[in-house]
Amino acid sequence: MAQTVRATTEKGRRPPIAAVFGLFAPLNRLVAPFAGSRYLPLWAIMRHHGRRSGREYATPVAAQRTAQGFVIPLAFGESADWCRNVLASGRAQIRWKDREYTVVEPSIVPAREALDAFPAIARPLLTRGAIDEVMVLRDAEPAVG
Repeated sequence: MAQTVRATTEKGRRPPIAAVFGLFAPLNRLVAPFAGSRYLPLWAIMRHHGRRSGREYATPVAAQRTAQGFVIPLAFGESADWCRNVLASGRAQIRWKDREYTVVEPSIVPAREALDAFPAIARPLLTRGAIDEVMVLRDAEPAVG
């Protein structure tokens, strides 16, 4: 089951928007069974491994598909455990619209650089400072042979 983490900024404070999104954290257990399905296309399940424990985690995340992979808004900042785990391992699996994707080469970029990946209705969150950064992940190459 997905774990909810309490993210902090470099100064030890949570990003301002985290307080708003944190209100929804108890809903993760309700959303998780449907995240990644075609019924909730905004939500995906990110499967990743703990940096120290090696344990597999499944975390519901908002995800936007691109031609090269996925863009994931970092509402809790890059200090969220799932984000740190993916950055450390360099790969993850994403279940989105009932399909599984292996993604690699995670990078953190300013949200403004990824505006084109999002529908117009979501762009104000990215341009008005509610979400400062996004994680960009590239699809892994298909297996050969």
